Amino acid sequence: MTSGFKKIILLLGDSVSLFLALVLVLTVRYPQAAFSDQLQKHFWPFLLVFVFWLISIYISGLYDLNLRARSRRFLKTAMSAAAVASLISITYFYLNVASSVAPRTNLALFIVFFLGLFFIWRYLYQAIQHAVPGVGLAIMGNNEKSRALQSELNKNPGAGYKLELQINGEEELEKLKNQTEGEKVKIVVVCDDFGSARTTDFLLNLLQNRISVYSYPDFYELLSGKIPVEEVSASWFLENLRENQRRYFNFLKRIIDFIGALTVLIISLIFWPLIALVIKLESRGPVFFRQKRLGRQGKLFTIIKFRTMREDNNDRALTVDGDKRITTFGNFLRKTRLDEIPQMINILAGEMSFIGPRPERPELAKDLETIIPFYNTRLIIKPGLSGWDQISGEYHSPAKEDTLKKLQNDLFYIKNRSLFLDITIALKTIATMLSSRGK
Repeated sequence: MTSGFKKIILLLGDSVSLFLALVLVLTVRYPQAAFSDQLQKHFWPFLLVFVFWLISIYISGLYDLNLRARSRRFLKTAMSAAAVASLISITYFYLNVASSVAPRTNLALFIVFFLGLFFIWRYLYQAIQHAVPGVGLAIMGNNEKSRALQSELNKNPGAGYKLELQINGEEELEKLKNQTEGEKVKIVVVCDDFGSARTTDFLLNLLQNRISVYSYPDFYELLSGKIPVEEVSASWFLENLRENQRRYFNFLKRIIDFIGALTVLIISLIFWPLIALVIKLESRGPVFFRQKRLGRQGKLFTIIKFRTMREDNNDRALTVDGDKRITTFGNFLRKTRLDEIPQMINILAGEMSFIGPRPERPELAKDLETIIPFYNTRLIIKPGLSGWDQISGEYHSPAKEDTLKKLQNDLFYIKNRSLFLDITIALKTIATMLSSRGK
């Protein structure tokens, strides 16, 4: 069972729990009335409430397969998601004066019933998952690739794979044959083909016997959501980064960027004077921070942000995690991503997009391209306000090792970019803003 299929099951279970919660509300509140009439009356107003809850559950990270339902973190996250969804639901019914339902008591009961059903469902799902063995996996090779793959398997226990066997050489292929015939191994990942025709014939035979065979880069990407940079070559780019296949997506993305940026800019302008006042009161210097960055195809542009650091320290060095140069209010702006709002101007100008790799300083990019292969391939698309790397949950410093990890995420986005992926990143970014987890 793939990770995507597991998430669909969780989504369906949550949806059923929402519907059952409404059924319980109607049963308790209207025992004498015809149930079908009450369901018809309440279903459509509550349908949008269902959507609010599912979105809140999603952006809170409750579809993370590695999040244990019995953990304190799960409970805390679920209650936070419930608080946000409840607030939105209350606002919706308050504004929807034409609704014929009685929202207060019904909504309160709905929240209580749903939370009970939600926790029961998630505990039950986790118990079933523990009882079902993971998909048997075999790794061919004993090298850096195999070790990197095992590291990702350890980080993602919820993915549902179980390492059954590791083959260190051609002489051990018979072991793998026995495991596949015994149906313990369903997937084989090739980290080393041992450079022999016999191995190739063996793998072809596995495919004919319906054993899934993956190359290391493909399975690593599937498991981690990252592209292993060390496996990237010129032919990889020719195969995966064909811009002419995304003309309609790029056109639609530009329309969404323009309308979205204009809307955010208009709505947020009322808060700009207050933000500017606090910035000026806390430290001397300009309200805005401007800096040259690299855009699409290496074109320079000036990025605009609200200033979050003291002026005398603002441009001396790269920002690091826990940087003491950041002001108190600046720290708040960074964590909520409010310092990024002036970049709506960059998006309107076509220099940036809402979603894409973060724009880099030209002097830093020049150094990185000399030590990291294909680093400048990030410039094939517009930089973004937020991206796949930003929602990964990891802080990446400018060090080479962290930059490699960042590039892995950026390449994954560039290869797989789509409207659905952009929506996913946007929702996760909103969750980051609401939880103040930004950097």
